[in-house]
Amino acid sequence: MEHSGKPSSRPPTGRRRLWVLVVIVTAGVVAAITLTYSRPGKPVEKNRLDQMKTARIHIGNHECEVWIARTEKEHEYGLMWVRADQMAPLPDETERGMLFVFDDEKPRYFYMKNTIIPLDIAYARTDGTIVKICTMTPLDTSDYPSGLPARLALEVRAGIGARWNIHEGDHLEIPPEVLNMGG
Repeated sequence: MEHSGKPSSRPPTGRRRLWVLVVIVTAGVVAAITLTYSRPGKPVEKNRLDQMKTARIHIGNHECEVWIARTEKEHEYGLMWVRADQMAPLPDETERGMLFVFDDEKPRYFYMKNTIIPLDIAYARTDGTIVKICTMTPLDTSDYPSGLPARLALEVRAGIGARWNIHEGDHLEIPPEVLNMGG
């Protein structure tokens, strides 16, 4: 039988049913989250990205513009409730991210509470050496540990680490004034 290019009136196949189910479930989850956290009188606690300091950092030949999370509250809120469009590359194709700057090096633990997009995280020492890279799942409250002591944590859209071929042992080049922005 030849395909005419017209829409089919046949019932969806197993694969189509699965996609329809995925779309319906995803829409339901997004609607539930929106209704739960956007009720009048219940403000969503999150970082005001437009009020945060920014800097440009480099990883190898790649540049990333980052919001600097330097206070305890900024650390706590991180990229909670940040939408994918807010993390989209800038017009010059520079990636966006958040750099967490702490006052000391020690093992770190991040989780994805109220974080609705998948992220890659790169933990690094003060000298910028990456000690651990993880891909984190949206809304996952389990810990993503650094393993080794780290003073910095860089969060970017999931997949960027692999696309840029970033590995443990590589370096983040961070302007010295950013390292003095700890909480």
